[in-house]
Amino acid sequence: ILLWISFYFNYFQNKWLQAGAILVGFVVLAFVLFLIIEKVVLRLTAKTKTKVDDLIFTKIKMPVFWLLIVLGLRISSQIVFDSAIVFRVLESISIIIFVLILAKVINVLIDGWGRVFAKKTKSRLDESLLPLFRKVVNIIFVLVGILWILNIWNINITPYLAGLGIGGLVLGLALQDSLKNIFGGVSLILDQSFAVGDKIQIESGEVGEIVDVGLRSTKIKNYDNQIITIPNGQMANAKIINYVQPNDRIRVVVKFGVEYGTKVEKVKKVVDGVLKKMKDISDDPYMDTVFTEMGDFALLFEARFWVDDYREAYNKKLEATEKIYAALNKAKIGIAFPTQTIHLKKGK
Repeated sequence: ILLWISFYFNYFQNKWLQAGAILVGFVVLAFVLFLIIEKVVLRLTAKTKTKVDDLIFTKIKMPVFWLLIVLGLRISSQIVFDSAIVFRVLESISIIIFVLILAKVINVLIDGWGRVFAKKTKSRLDESLLPLFRKVVNIIFVLVGILWILNIWNINITPYLAGLGIGGLVLGLALQDSLKNIFGGVSLILDQSFAVGDKIQIESGEVGEIVDVGLRSTKIKNYDNQIITIPNGQMANAKIINYVQPNDRIRVVVKFGVEYGTKVEKVKKVVDGVLKKMKDISDDPYMDTVFTEMGDFALLFEARFWVDDYREAYNKKLEATEKIYAALNKAKIGIAFPTQTIHLKKGK
């Protein structure tokens, strides 16, 4: 036994064998851990109510495998090589993989728990902010990884940080409009002025459906199937009418004028009869015909009713206009049009 121990001790005095044994040990450990995650852990997480744990282990099993391999290479290289460069290269690779694992875990948590929380809330704010929050987190991880690697290589980052500060100031001035649009996009999301799918009208008169709310601009599809791209800086400062908020119901108003001398009550009776016969319109909170003004050429009226879906408002307005015109003609009520009466004064 003593001879065997002596042989074993002398045998492993060889640093190449020591390094090889350590590397093989880490490779075996990596395969064992991979199989445990694949065959045991994922089966256990499949039985839980949440899918977050399944996604975490599915995303990190390969990075963890390669992290153990690189760690084995790093430790074994310290035994074989005296060069600090080899150690720093392997250390840098380890940092990259480690940061990648952390980023994957955090992204899964953001996507999983964040979306679950967003579904539980009535607001669409959470769903809109998730992609932005995920991008910010990824940028932070990249910066942390870069600074960590620079520290491994004994690079003094203080001058670079000072340079970045000056460069950032210059870049900020150059990208002032872009930054204004980005902050405008964030404010629109936080303010919940609108969301994708809403029908809006902006101050300049464009009407359409929101198809995308990005960091720089908002895209609206109008009724001509054209995409209007508006910078978020303008959107944040513009007056916006949202037809979806607080709900999908909307009032429809049909304006018309009749000749002077027409009895007001007769007009109301005829038009009210038209509205009562129309389908898919609502009298909640009201449906009526009102005499609004004595115009220059006509008595001006408004037929007012409600529809439960703003998408049907335009079609119902067209339908009501046609039926009101037909009913007024049938009732012998004249439709007014601009006229001028000229009196000629006779000279003396």
